[in-house]
Amino acid sequence: MFLFSIAFSVYAAGVNIASLFNKKARLLVKGHHRIFNTLKKEADRNSRYLWFHVSSLGEFEQGRPLIERIHNSHPECKILLTFFSPSGYEVRKDYKYADIVCYIPFDIGCNVRRFFKLINIEKAFFIKYEFWPNFLMGLHKRGIETFSVSSIFRDNQLFFKWYGKMYAKSLTYFKHLFVQDRHSKDLLASIGITNVSIVGDTRCDRVSEVAQASKQYPLIEKFVNGSPTFIAGSSWPLDEEVYAPFFDDKNNWKIIIASHEIDEHRLAEIESRFAVHNPIRLSQADNTERLEKSNCLIIDCFGMLSSIYRYGHVAYIGGGFGVGIHNILEAAVFDIPVIFGPNNKRFREAQELKKAKGGFEIEDAYSFRLLMDKFISDPAFMKKAGCNAGDYVRNNCGTSDQILSEIGL
Repeated sequence: MFLFSIAFSVYAAGVNIASLFNKKARLLVKGHHRIFNTLKKEADRNSRYLWFHVSSLGEFEQGRPLIERIHNSHPECKILLTFFSPSGYEVRKDYKYADIVCYIPFDIGCNVRRFFKLINIEKAFFIKYEFWPNFLMGLHKRGIETFSVSSIFRDNQLFFKWYGKMYAKSLTYFKHLFVQDRHSKDLLASIGITNVSIVGDTRCDRVSEVAQASKQYPLIEKFVNGSPTFIAGSSWPLDEEVYAPFFDDKNNWKIIIASHEIDEHRLAEIESRFAVHNPIRLSQADNTERLEKSNCLIIDCFGMLSSIYRYGHVAYIGGGFGVGIHNILEAAVFDIPVIFGPNNKRFREAQELKKAKGGFEIEDAYSFRLLMDKFISDPAFMKKAGCNAGDYVRNNCGTSDQILSEIGL
């Protein structure tokens, strides 16, 4: 694994340079400076920890159902939660079901050895795309059972190239891999990895739990007031170029926009684009008269979106015209059709929602208009599409319980 240590050393140097100019890189560097002090200070040397490692917030939501089930059924177990990305760590650094939350050190041999000197790991869970060769080898050498959870494998990954055999060896260190689909299992079998089960995506469990515990918001109920409602979640400017024109002459529709970013410049941009709808920010919606005159509500805080989908008739999930779609299951669980842009091919849930006729890919403003016109002219079609979306989530629940039954806790 010497080459991987060199690669991560180069990467770490690059991050330090980037931190001079980039806020996210600065957060990462700052967080990495604290890792070993955090472990030294907070780790109980007389206890053994279940280690959950995730890349960012999306992967955390996949690991979360397992963590919380373990906490409820085995409260004596201690949890270490590590992140790779600041966008995950900064949001969940105070997560109450983990005893320790920190970044994972860069995958360099000396970091691995130092890490295991500071904390006793009983079992390790790496979520989805997390494959750290030096850490996996370190776990294996120490006889620590390690699991890959909700992972997906694709033909173009390094594991399955003739020049990726050394990287593929790291997969042999997993006691078991719980994958999302048949293709992943077949790919692993092609390189001799057979300790694999197809269990699906633990996020279905998570979004179902969130939906059952979703909050009611009287201000939003007052805003909607029985009108057909369109909810744009994790919206980007390119998404608004697609869906905004359709609503210019649809005064009977209510629009709720939760932007992926909520800095002042971004909020002002949305207000300008939807000016014809008398937009109002949620934080300023304390005036009933103004709220009643508005057709566009802008959610200017984080943490509410997963509950807000309950008020929608149609959901649009952003990112499909840029970085890739965000969480579509959060909306689907509320029995509403879900629309998203073309950058969705690497998202299994998007492909399956399309097959189930509960998710819909659009390519531009014109295809969005055609789909919305179809929903409006055929309410039965829209309702059926929503039911299809909700059924997909419900039919894929139970993954977390299946995994827990097999890991030997």
